[in-house]
Amino acid sequence: MQFLSQPTAVLAAVFFLFGTCIGSFLNVCIFRLPRRESIIFPASHCLSCGTKLKPIDNVPIISFLLLRGRCRSCQAKISWQYPLVELATGILFSLAFIRFGWQWHRLLVALILIPASLVVSVIDFRIQIIPNAISLPGIVLGLAVSLLPGSSVTFWNALSGMMLGGGLFYLVAVVSAALLGKEGMGGGDIKLIAMFGAFLGWQRCLLTIFIGVFLGSAIGIILILLGRKDRKDPIPFGPMLCIGALVSLFYGQELIRQYLQFTINI
Repeated sequence: MQFLSQPTAVLAAVFFLFGTCIGSFLNVCIFRLPRRESIIFPASHCLSCGTKLKPIDNVPIISFLLLRGRCRSCQAKISWQYPLVELATGILFSLAFIRFGWQWHRLLVALILIPASLVVSVIDFRIQIIPNAISLPGIVLGLAVSLLPGSSVTFWNALSGMMLGGGLFYLVAVVSAALLGKEGMGGGDIKLIAMFGAFLGWQRCLLTIFIGVFLGSAIGIILILLGRKDRKDPIPFGPMLCIGALVSLFYGQELIRQYLQFTINI
Protein backbone atom coordinates (compact mmCIF):
# COMPACT_ATOMS: atom_id res chain seq x y z
CA MET A 1 0.00 0.00 0.00
CA GLN A 2 1.39 3.36 -1.00
CA PHE A 3 1.86 5.87 1.78
CA LEU A 4 1.32 8.86 -0.50
CA SER A 5 -0.22 9.20 -3.93
CA GLN A 6 2.18 10.37 -6.61
CA PRO A 7 0.71 13.91 -6.92
CA THR A 8 0.78 14.33 -3.13
CA ALA A 9 4.37 13.09 -2.95
CA VAL A 10 5.45 15.52 -5.67
CA LEU A 11 3.75 18.45 -3.95
CA ALA A 12 5.20 17.40 -0.60
CA ALA A 13 8.65 17.50 -2.23
CA VAL A 14 7.89 20.99 -3.58
CA PHE A 15 6.91 22.12 -0.08
CA PHE A 16 10.14 20.61 1.25
CA LEU A 17 12.22 22.62 -1.24
CA PHE A 18 10.21 25.74 -0.47
CA GLY A 19 10.74 25.14 3.24
CA THR A 20 14.51 24.84 2.87
CA CYS A 21 14.58 28.22 1.12
CA ILE A 22 12.52 29.74 3.93
CA GLY A 23 14.87 28.07 6.40
CA SER A 24 17.82 29.83 4.78
CA PHE A 25 16.10 33.15 5.47
CA LEU A 26 15.27 32.06 9.02
CA ASN A 27 18.99 31.70 9.71
CA VAL A 28 19.38 35.37 8.81
CA CYS A 29 16.57 36.23 11.24
CA ILE A 30 18.11 34.09 13.99
CA PHE A 31 21.42 35.91 13.70
CA ARG A 32 20.17 39.47 13.18
CA LEU A 33 16.97 39.88 15.22
CA PRO A 34 18.67 39.71 18.65
CA ARG A 35 21.10 42.37 17.42
CA ARG A 36 18.24 44.49 16.09
CA GLU A 37 19.79 44.50 12.64
CA SER A 38 17.93 44.64 9.34
CA ILE A 39 16.96 41.21 8.02
CA ILE A 40 17.08 42.58 4.45
CA PHE A 41 20.33 44.57 4.25
CA PRO A 42 23.20 43.92 3.94
CA ALA A 43 23.14 40.76 1.82
CA SER A 44 24.17 37.42 3.31
CA HIS A 45 27.86 37.35 4.12
CA CYS A 46 30.49 35.36 6.00
CA LEU A 47 30.40 36.23 9.68
CA SER A 48 34.18 35.89 9.93
CA CYS A 49 35.59 37.73 6.92
CA GLY A 50 32.52 39.67 5.77
CA THR A 51 32.70 38.38 2.18
CA LYS A 52 29.35 38.59 0.40
CA LEU A 53 28.04 35.12 -0.40
CA LYS A 54 27.67 34.16 -4.03
CA PRO A 55 24.37 32.59 -5.15
CA ILE A 56 26.13 29.22 -5.52
CA ASP A 57 27.14 29.44 -1.86
CA ASN A 58 23.60 30.21 -0.72
CA VAL A 59 21.80 27.06 -1.88
CA PRO A 60 20.07 25.54 1.16
CA ILE A 61 21.79 22.46 2.63
CA ILE A 62 23.68 21.67 -0.59
CA SER A 63 26.09 24.61 -0.35
CA PHE A 64 27.03 23.64 3.20
CA LEU A 65 27.83 20.10 2.06
CA LEU A 66 29.78 21.19 -1.03
CA LEU A 67 31.81 23.68 1.00
CA ARG A 68 32.31 21.06 3.73
CA GLY A 69 31.05 23.49 6.31
CA ARG A 70 33.64 26.20 5.62
CA CYS A 71 33.64 29.67 4.07
CA ARG A 72 34.91 29.64 0.48
CA SER A 73 37.00 32.78 1.10
CA CYS A 74 38.52 32.45 4.57
CA GLN A 75 37.87 28.77 5.38
CA ALA A 76 36.20 29.70 8.67
CA LYS A 77 33.85 27.03 9.99
CA ILE A 78 30.15 27.45 9.26
CA SER A 79 27.80 26.51 12.08
CA TRP A 80 25.76 23.32 11.70
CA GLN A 81 22.80 25.45 12.72
CA TYR A 82 22.43 26.62 9.11
CA PRO A 83 21.75 23.29 7.37
CA LEU A 84 19.82 21.93 10.36
CA VAL A 85 17.39 24.86 10.39
CA GLU A 86 16.97 24.58 6.62
CA LEU A 87 16.37 20.84 6.86
CA ALA A 88 13.93 21.19 9.76
CA THR A 89 11.94 23.87 7.94
CA GLY A 90 11.76 21.76 4.80
CA ILE A 91 10.61 18.67 6.68
CA LEU A 92 7.98 20.55 8.68
CA PHE A 93 6.62 22.35 5.60
CA SER A 94 6.35 19.01 3.81
CA LEU A 95 4.60 17.42 6.80
CA ALA A 96 2.23 20.38 7.00
CA PHE A 97 1.13 19.84 3.41
CA ILE A 98 0.75 16.09 3.95
CA ARG A 99 -1.29 16.74 7.08
CA PHE A 100 -3.54 19.58 5.90
CA GLY A 101 -3.48 19.35 2.11
CA TRP A 102 -5.35 22.30 0.64
CA GLN A 103 -7.25 23.14 3.82
CA TRP A 104 -6.00 26.64 3.23
CA HIS A 105 -6.48 28.12 6.71
CA ARG A 106 -4.77 25.29 8.57
CA LEU A 107 -1.98 25.20 5.99
CA LEU A 108 -1.53 28.98 6.18
CA VAL A 109 -1.31 28.90 9.98
CA ALA A 110 1.24 26.08 9.75
CA LEU A 111 3.38 28.01 7.25
CA ILE A 112 3.39 30.96 9.67
CA LEU A 113 3.87 29.16 12.99
CA ILE A 114 6.60 26.77 11.80
CA PRO A 115 9.10 29.53 10.87
CA ALA A 116 8.17 31.59 13.94
CA SER A 117 8.66 28.58 16.22
CA LEU A 118 12.02 27.68 14.73
CA VAL A 119 13.38 31.22 15.02
CA VAL A 120 12.15 31.59 18.61
CA SER A 121 13.44 28.16 19.63
CA VAL A 122 16.98 28.68 18.35
CA ILE A 123 17.32 32.22 19.70
CA ASP A 124 15.88 31.36 23.12
CA PHE A 125 18.02 28.24 23.35
CA ARG A 126 21.18 30.15 22.51
CA ILE A 127 20.76 33.45 24.38
CA GLN A 128 17.51 33.16 26.40
CA ILE A 129 15.71 35.90 24.49
CA ILE A 130 12.36 35.75 22.68
CA PRO A 131 12.29 38.64 20.19
CA ASN A 132 9.30 40.97 20.29
CA ALA A 133 9.76 41.23 16.52
CA ILE A 134 8.27 37.73 16.28
CA SER A 135 5.63 37.58 19.01
CA LEU A 136 4.03 41.04 18.85
CA PRO A 137 3.37 41.10 15.07
CA GLY A 138 2.41 37.43 15.44
CA ILE A 139 -0.39 38.30 17.86
CA VAL A 140 -1.84 40.82 15.41
CA LEU A 141 -1.41 38.43 12.48
CA GLY A 142 -3.08 35.57 14.36
CA LEU A 143 -6.14 37.71 15.10
CA ALA A 144 -6.21 38.97 11.50
CA VAL A 145 -6.04 35.46 10.03
CA SER A 146 -9.03 34.44 12.17
CA LEU A 147 -11.11 37.09 10.38
CA LEU A 148 -10.52 35.57 6.94
CA PRO A 149 -13.47 33.74 5.34
CA GLY A 150 -13.44 30.01 6.08
CA SER A 151 -11.11 30.32 9.05
CA SER A 152 -11.05 27.22 11.26
CA VAL A 153 -10.55 29.44 14.34
CA THR A 154 -13.13 32.17 14.93
CA PHE A 155 -12.05 35.66 15.91
CA TRP A 156 -13.54 35.27 19.39
CA ASN A 157 -11.76 31.96 19.86
CA ALA A 158 -8.49 33.57 18.74
CA LEU A 159 -9.05 36.53 21.05
CA SER A 160 -9.90 34.18 23.93
CA GLY A 161 -6.77 32.14 23.26
CA MET A 162 -4.59 35.23 23.24
CA MET A 163 -6.08 36.58 26.48
CA LEU A 164 -6.15 33.22 28.25
CA GLY A 165 -2.58 32.26 27.38
CA GLY A 166 -1.10 35.68 28.02
CA GLY A 167 -3.25 36.17 31.12
CA LEU A 168 -2.28 32.87 32.72
CA PHE A 169 1.43 33.46 32.18
CA TYR A 170 1.17 37.05 33.39
CA LEU A 171 -0.58 35.81 36.54
CA VAL A 172 2.23 33.30 37.12
CA ALA A 173 4.78 36.11 36.74
CA VAL A 174 2.96 38.39 39.20
CA VAL A 175 2.36 35.68 41.82
CA SER A 176 5.94 34.42 41.54
CA ALA A 177 7.32 37.93 41.98
CA ALA A 178 5.08 38.55 44.99
CA LEU A 179 5.66 35.24 46.79
CA LEU A 180 9.20 34.30 45.75
CA GLY A 181 10.66 37.68 44.96
CA LYS A 182 11.86 36.56 41.54
CA GLU A 183 10.65 36.35 37.98
CA GLY A 184 8.74 33.12 37.47
CA MET A 185 7.77 33.82 33.87
CA GLY A 186 9.58 36.04 31.41
CA GLY A 187 7.84 38.70 29.39
CA GLY A 188 8.94 36.97 26.21
CA ASP A 189 7.14 33.78 27.23
CA ILE A 190 3.98 35.76 28.03
CA LYS A 191 3.88 37.35 24.59
CA LEU A 192 4.82 34.08 22.88
CA ILE A 193 1.94 32.09 24.39
CA ALA A 194 -0.41 34.99 23.59
CA MET A 195 0.68 34.67 19.95
CA PHE A 196 0.08 30.93 19.93
CA GLY A 197 -3.34 31.47 21.52
CA ALA A 198 -4.26 33.95 18.79
CA PHE A 199 -3.47 31.38 16.09
CA LEU A 200 -4.72 28.21 17.78
CA GLY A 201 -7.68 29.30 19.94
CA TRP A 202 -8.10 28.82 23.66
CA GLN A 203 -8.47 25.02 23.71
CA ARG A 204 -5.26 24.29 21.84
CA CYS A 205 -3.55 27.12 23.72
CA LEU A 206 -4.18 25.21 26.96
CA LEU A 207 -2.85 22.05 25.32
CA THR A 208 0.26 23.98 24.23
CA ILE A 209 0.85 25.09 27.81
CA PHE A 210 0.38 21.56 29.15
CA ILE A 211 2.84 20.07 26.65
CA GLY A 212 5.33 22.89 27.24
CA VAL A 213 5.22 22.53 31.02
CA PHE A 214 5.49 18.75 30.78
CA LEU A 215 8.50 18.90 28.47
CA GLY A 216 10.17 21.63 30.50
CA SER A 217 9.71 19.71 33.74
CA ALA A 218 10.87 16.40 32.26
CA ILE A 219 13.97 17.88 30.62
CA GLY A 220 14.78 19.89 33.74
CA ILE A 221 14.61 16.80 35.96
CA ILE A 222 16.78 14.81 33.55
CA LEU A 223 19.42 17.57 33.39
CA ILE A 224 19.48 17.86 37.19
CA LEU A 225 19.87 14.09 37.60
CA LEU A 226 22.71 14.11 35.06
CA GLY A 227 24.41 16.94 36.92
CA ARG A 228 24.18 19.30 33.94
CA LYS A 229 21.94 21.78 35.77
CA ASP A 230 20.92 22.60 39.31
CA ARG A 231 17.55 23.83 40.50
CA LYS A 232 18.52 27.48 40.21
CA ASP A 233 19.72 27.27 36.61
CA PRO A 234 17.18 28.64 34.10
CA ILE A 235 16.00 26.41 31.28
CA PRO A 236 14.74 28.13 28.09
CA PHE A 237 10.96 27.68 28.06
CA GLY A 238 10.39 29.10 24.59
CA PRO A 239 11.44 25.93 22.71
CA MET A 240 9.12 23.84 24.91
CA LEU A 241 6.19 26.11 24.11
CA CYS A 242 7.06 26.01 20.42
CA ILE A 243 7.06 22.21 20.41
CA GLY A 244 3.75 22.25 22.26
CA ALA A 245 2.29 24.69 19.75
CA LEU A 246 3.35 22.60 16.75
CA VAL A 247 2.00 19.40 18.32
CA SER A 248 -1.26 21.25 19.05
CA LEU A 249 -1.34 22.59 15.50
CA PHE A 250 -0.88 19.17 13.90
CA TYR A 251 -2.74 16.94 16.35
CA GLY A 252 -4.46 19.20 18.88
CA GLN A 253 -8.04 18.43 17.92
CA GLU A 254 -7.45 14.68 18.08
CA LEU A 255 -5.64 14.89 21.42
CA ILE A 256 -8.38 17.03 22.95
CA ARG A 257 -11.05 14.66 21.60
CA GLN A 258 -9.24 11.64 23.04
CA TYR A 259 -8.84 13.38 26.40
CA LEU A 260 -12.53 14.29 26.59
CA GLN A 261 -13.50 10.74 25.60
CA PHE A 262 -11.20 9.38 28.31
CA THR A 263 -12.66 11.62 31.01
CA ILE A 264 -16.20 10.70 30.00
CA ASN A 265 -15.42 6.98 30.25
CA ILE A 266 -13.87 7.22 33.71
